Amino acid sequence: MQTSPDRHEYPAHWEADVVLRDGGTARIRPITVDDAERLVSFYEQVSDESKYYRFFAPYPRLSAKDVHRFTHHDFVDRVGLAATVGGEFIATVRYDRIGADGTPASAPADEAEVAFLVQDAHQGRGVASALLEHIAAVARERGIRRFAAEVLPANTKMIKVFTDAGYTQKRSFEDGVVRLEFDLEPTDRSLAVQYAREHRAEARSVQRLLAPGSVAVIGAGRTPGGVGRSVLGNIRDAGFTGRLHAVNKALPEGQKELDGVPAHRSVRDIDGPVDLAVVAVPAEHVPEVVTECGEHGVQGLVVVSAGYAESGSEGRERQRALVRQARTYGMRIIGPNAFGIINTSPRVRLNASLAPETPRPGRIGLFAQSGAIGIALLSRLHRRGGGVTGVTGVSTFVSSGNRADVSGNDVLQYWYEDPDTDVVLMYLESIGNPRKFTRLARRTAAAKPLVVVQGARHGAAPQGHAVRATRLPHATVSALLRQAGVIRVDTITELVDAGLLLARQSLPAGPRVAILGNSESLGLLTYDACLAEGLRPHPPQDLTTAASAADFRTALSRALADDRCDAVVVTAIPAVGEGSVADAALADALRSAVAAAPTKPVLVVHVELGGLAEALSAAASTAPQAGADSPPQTRPGSPQATPRPAPPGEPPEDSHLIPAYPAAERAVRALAQAVTYAQWRRDASDPGKVPEYEDIDQKGAATLIDGLLARGQGLTLGTDETCDLLGHYGIDVHRALPAPTTDAAAEAARSLGYPVALKATAPHLRHRADLGGVRLDLADEDQLRRSYTELTELFGAPEELRPVVQRMAPRGVDVVVRAVIDPAAGAVLSFGLAGAASQLLGDTAHRLIPVTDKEATSLVRSIRTAPLLFGWRGSAPADTRALEELLLRVSRLVDDHPEVVAVTLEPVVVASHGLSVLGASVRLAPPPVRDDLGPRTLPAY
Repeated sequence: MQTSPDRHEYPAHWEADVVLRDGGTARIRPITVDDAERLVSFYEQVSDESKYYRFFAPYPRLSAKDVHRFTHHDFVDRVGLAATVGGEFIATVRYDRIGADGTPASAPADEAEVAFLVQDAHQGRGVASALLEHIAAVARERGIRRFAAEVLPANTKMIKVFTDAGYTQKRSFEDGVVRLEFDLEPTDRSLAVQYAREHRAEARSVQRLLAPGSVAVIGAGRTPGGVGRSVLGNIRDAGFTGRLHAVNKALPEGQKELDGVPAHRSVRDIDGPVDLAVVAVPAEHVPEVVTECGEHGVQGLVVVSAGYAESGSEGRERQRALVRQARTYGMRIIGPNAFGIINTSPRVRLNASLAPETPRPGRIGLFAQSGAIGIALLSRLHRRGGGVTGVTGVSTFVSSGNRADVSGNDVLQYWYEDPDTDVVLMYLESIGNPRKFTRLARRTAAAKPLVVVQGARHGAAPQGHAVRATRLPHATVSALLRQAGVIRVDTITELVDAGLLLARQSLPAGPRVAILGNSESLGLLTYDACLAEGLRPHPPQDLTTAASAADFRTALSRALADDRCDAVVVTAIPAVGEGSVADAALADALRSAVAAAPTKPVLVVHVELGGLAEALSAAASTAPQAGADSPPQTRPGSPQATPRPAPPGEPPEDSHLIPAYPAAERAVRALAQAVTYAQWRRDASDPGKVPEYEDIDQKGAATLIDGLLARGQGLTLGTDETCDLLGHYGIDVHRALPAPTTDAAAEAARSLGYPVALKATAPHLRHRADLGGVRLDLADEDQLRRSYTELTELFGAPEELRPVVQRMAPRGVDVVVRAVIDPAAGAVLSFGLAGAASQLLGDTAHRLIPVTDKEATSLVRSIRTAPLLFGWRGSAPADTRALEELLLRVSRLVDDHPEVVAVTLEPVVVASHGLSVLGASVRLAPPPVRDDLGPRTLPAY
């Protein structure tokens, strides 16, 4: 058991906001002596049946003794937590530590009894599951390892809560009561349950915002113009299928409509529920509006009002207060300073944004933290989509503004579940929780493409975005995102280029590309671009400038039928004297060939053929000549206009819509990104495993770490301590013995055995063999003494040089292995060659911990200088299997012990057989109070 804190000190870090199963929020916090009235009021609202289930007997009211007992806790042996909405209790949970005989503990024990009570009106919302998750984390923190609970057999809901939690448990039945006992140590299943509950709840919370049954625009001005009036008009003009209300407290008495929309002076005056409120009033009036919305039962807010964190410190405090107030009522917020949201589904048709027109319905989900970039993306998709309604349009759009609450992580979970979204495009200016984002991104990318462009890559995030500090460079974060299957692009142009290809075409099976067209020069440019992007192009096929539409169709059909081809790039330049008619004919010919063989992606590079691009994006004007019927024409906005999503691995339903690009390099870059993603997706089906090693002594390492941390809050280990800790994980470090004098150096060499190395470890010479501070292969004492004298004459006295003697290792390739706990990204494993390769050129690869065997293999091969490990220019190949095992062992050490916050192995000499770790350092620190394995919570405000 951990050292007990002050038994009456309020544990503020246990407070948390959580998302419940229905998408609403609740606050979980410790129960205190000030909660007596709330507890009594809560109990009065619980049904007699629920009281009976809790106390196993009729229990109509709490006695004064009960109230005292249930509100007075020491926060160690007796703990009570409450879930609150609007400041009032909706559920409680408590544990009491017990002794071995089942009686209340008089001495520390590691088992406790746990009991719940949930208000009937809130049962079925997942409140008990959330409370169990949090009380279990509290118990583990206080040294409790097992929970016991007694439940009546008829209380099937509570039995299900315990059973579904995923903990290892034991069940018994005695005296008419079911007794459940379960360990609190997280298991793969319990963590999976936590993640699944989080995914469902957060997806549902966003779904409530994007598909409301009723909307109120608060701050709709009495005169045309202004933000509120514009949003109101956009919702009305989009044909919103639900109920729409305008709210303005300055409306004249008796005015019942505004622009044909029912108008009210307050949300309280609206007869019936309001699911979503769009808030467009000055920031100083927002708290009053939030109170009215909360009391009326509004489920969520889109706050377009400005004047928050983007305006400075006073605005940041106002933003924190806004989130705190909204969560009190169980509401989630998009914004503040948001551009708005759009849902083109014919079941919703919501344009609660400042976008002047609703985008075409389609299958692309679009997220932008910036309103200006959101407008640009919507405009580009509109232009590039031509006249088509379908995959090239937008399913939903979210512009989060300052993202004080709802973030890209939340929307990502919604899109993963959304059957109307096939491709996700995101513009991010900050990633508040990169570790969670990569986890969610990996899950999403395994089902549908996720393309991300990040702004503010080389500077601070916008003022309105509160983000965790990170020590990782942007390149590292990008590498971790790519590891998670994210398609990383650098510009919004590339974002749209990649999105259109992924939405319209099937994924390529490999990197082999056929190139054909009516311009030899454009074909060669395309060929060069393919080579530059790592693709494998066939020699371009020149159809000559005299080629007809039929010639293009024949050539494309032949290329698509070729088993040696995985994708086709068609290049086209205008023929003299021909215009839109020729464009339409060529578009029909290309679509006809694609319709006959839709399993390979086709891209078109056009030069001064704007009509061709539009024709390729339009609905087919003639029946495909391969014999397939032309798809039925539908009016925009109708349910039939949006195609069904294609099963994984099959082409989209509208794969006859061919993406067109005005430059060869843009088309090829989009294709290369699709090739890389397709390969990642194939690999993701078998990510590998984290291997077990019989010689790892996890308990011994934990005991050593606990003893070392007892000395202080954080420390860098000495040489002996480092070697001992790494030894528990099967990592042998060649010990370096200090040599403060020539005689000491000779004695050290005799104990180690010749040959030896003599090294200066002063900071300016450490790991710098090029400066002459290292002498290798010293075969005897005479050579050692001569080298010692040379070093001291060249670089100064021994106390400055800090010389050490070390046993010689076999020759090989010097590499560096590092692991670090980043406050934002979590545990990261890094690898590169020692020296200039990694330090000067930044040639370092990274993976999130824990690393699987397949990831270790790819990590070794992913640096640009990897050929040096595999026999470059006739050299002996290094033992990469031993290197991969070392990477896996370091990963296990850091994953098993969160107290290990940094490990550096440098240099590691990888020989033809085996490797030698010649230098190592380890830093320890107390683990964080909450980590990614802890209970699910919303970010603190």
